[in-house]
Amino acid sequence: MTKIEKKDIKKVYWRNLFGLQWGWNYERMQGLGYSWVMMPVIKKLYKDKSKEMKLALETHLGYFNTSQPMSHLIIGADIGMEEQTGMKDAEAIVGLKTGLMGPLAGVGDTLFLAIFRTIVFSVSSYMALSGSPIGLLLPLIGGGILLWVRYLFTNIGYKQGAKLATEFADQMKTLTNAASILGLTVVGALIPAVVTYVLDFKYTMGKVTLNAQDMLNQIMPGLLPLSIVLFSYWLLGKKKMNSTKLIFVLIALGMLLGNLKNIFSAIGGLF
Repeated sequence: MTKIEKKDIKKVYWRNLFGLQWGWNYERMQGLGYSWVMMPVIKKLYKDKSKEMKLALETHLGYFNTSQPMSHLIIGADIGMEEQTGMKDAEAIVGLKTGLMGPLAGVGDTLFLAIFRTIVFSVSSYMALSGSPIGLLLPLIGGGILLWVRYLFTNIGYKQGAKLATEFADQMKTLTNAASILGLTVVGALIPAVVTYVLDFKYTMGKVTLNAQDMLNQIMPGLLPLSIVLFSYWLLGKKKMNSTKLIFVLIALGMLLGNLKNIFSAIGGLF
């Protein structure tokens, strides 16, 4: 039996890192990239078995689509299974891929796209605005950690093989729930720090001055930043709204709110 070595797993890892999306199409999504990623293993396992090599290529050219970071787990498990059984049970390999790509896509998008990027880039942006050079280095450090995690996933998938479908899936669900709570907490705490609009309305009568911002702070600190974020979230839920359009809406809103005092002064001068 041909044994997969560490150098083979590294080849697959680097190919997956850069090439999984190559040849992406609407018919098979990442299928073409998946087969290219698996090529070092296919050539090693089936170098003297042309029929099995052909079957392996046909199998891996099938439909596949998942979150790229989590694809390392599936590909690692695929390598482990093929090392043990080859193409004798091609249906089991297809079942492993199709059974895991959907659930792990949701996990990967939540962990690595929504939570990871939001936390790392929000914190680093705020630190950069405060003049800290760590704000520039934090995304690079986070990216390096992510690359290491993806390599770790490849090895975990390879070692666990078919067990991945049951045991590891339950652990990932718990991890995702915990990470979601952490991500929402961090994002919520960053709202008043990043969105810093102040309502500059003051009404003076004699020696008494009423400050609109102070009154809002007594009701709820950070109420205006929270309102702007909730308004943005509500707009994104509309059918014809997307993030690009939202940017222009927020620019217009910023111009309006930034000149609100002047607008009311001009209106007051008309009467």
